[in-house]
Amino acid sequence: MINRYSSEQMRRLWSRENKFQKWLQIEILVCEAQAKLGRIPEQALDEIKKKARFDIKRIDEIEKEVGHDVIAFLTNLSENIGEASRYLHFGLTSSDILDTSLALLLRESADVLIKGWEELSYVLKEGAQRYKRTLMIGRTHGVHAEPITFGFKLALFWQEAERNLERLKKAKENISYGKISGAVGTYAHLDPYVESYVCERLGLKPAPISSQIIQRDRHAQFLSTLSIAGSSLEKFALEIRGLQRTEINEIEEPFLEKQKGSSAMPHKKNPVRCERICGLARVLRANTLTALENIPLWHERDISHSSAERIILADSTTLLDFMTSEMIFIFKHLRVNPEQMQENLSKSKGRFFSQRILLELVAKGLTREDAYKIIQRDALLSEREEKDFKDLLLRNRELLNYLSIKEIERCFEINYYLEKINKIFERLGI
Repeated sequence: MINRYSSEQMRRLWSRENKFQKWLQIEILVCEAQAKLGRIPEQALDEIKKKARFDIKRIDEIEKEVGHDVIAFLTNLSENIGEASRYLHFGLTSSDILDTSLALLLRESADVLIKGWEELSYVLKEGAQRYKRTLMIGRTHGVHAEPITFGFKLALFWQEAERNLERLKKAKENISYGKISGAVGTYAHLDPYVESYVCERLGLKPAPISSQIIQRDRHAQFLSTLSIAGSSLEKFALEIRGLQRTEINEIEEPFLEKQKGSSAMPHKKNPVRCERICGLARVLRANTLTALENIPLWHERDISHSSAERIILADSTTLLDFMTSEMIFIFKHLRVNPEQMQENLSKSKGRFFSQRILLELVAKGLTREDAYKIIQRDALLSEREEKDFKDLLLRNRELLNYLSIKEIERCFEINYYLEKINKIFERLGI
């Protein structure tokens, strides 16, 4: 999954080289802390720093024999360091290294995602401003409702992007915890100073309490945040897909010069980027379910979570990064068709003005139920016989008992629906 969808930055971040480099960094920091406590001779620390290096091919060879990745890594380091290697991993358990390095990887991946969502937010905000007064029909249940503007729709998306951005920042903070507390988290063979020293230099916070591992509700919250962000992207993509339908044709995702839409039908321009985003959002949500199931483990820890995490964490951060980049590209190059938006507005034959007439009648003293009956008859007739709604109302004798022709015509002013747009945008700060 990483190779298929990842950016170069994410690929490097989740590479085995980077993972082992972080393991080495943590092991050396632990040795530094132990040396400051007088538990490791300074000469041995110098030897470790000078000679510590790893070879991935050799680690793989050792792991085939011992069946343990951290032991294989430590054995490879020991082969290169020599006698001073006996001070490596002193008082630690594997998860001290694994979970602390994982926190670094997730924090760095969060930085990549945050940067992407900042750009997406900017693109949506710019689009909202550009199309602020571009009228289009609003739809509820897929049916024409009342007019909105395309900028209003993008402003709605923009604020959701801002909420996701804030959630990602909080998720980064929540996951940025390390632990160097030993086999069951009691510091039995370690001074808590070691944990504080290591975490401070890595820019992490020490977990206030841990078992053998950092508790997996943190990781589940992180993936839940990614899943919510992915679902928002699916929402945006689904809207584009809907509005790109031939019968609607109001907007269209980018279609490149040499792109082909169908192996059978040369005329096709399918919304494949948006469809891909919708599909991958399902994978993100499925991964979140796995993360939730990783929270309950036996006693102080088992490793049922470990194998799943090797897939879901790298894949989820990579997928959201890819999906975000795709959505940025889509909105940057979106084809908007204001003329078709106007054409689609006219398809309702003015029926979307019905609520204005309803409210005018209520203001004249009619009950809502009586006013509704008067208007609905002509609205349904307009739809059934494709007749202009206003023309029908102007010939409605019952309606004319309450509203003059001038009052009816005033209810059909389209700019009425734009009057509060500026206030909404001001409230949003855009």
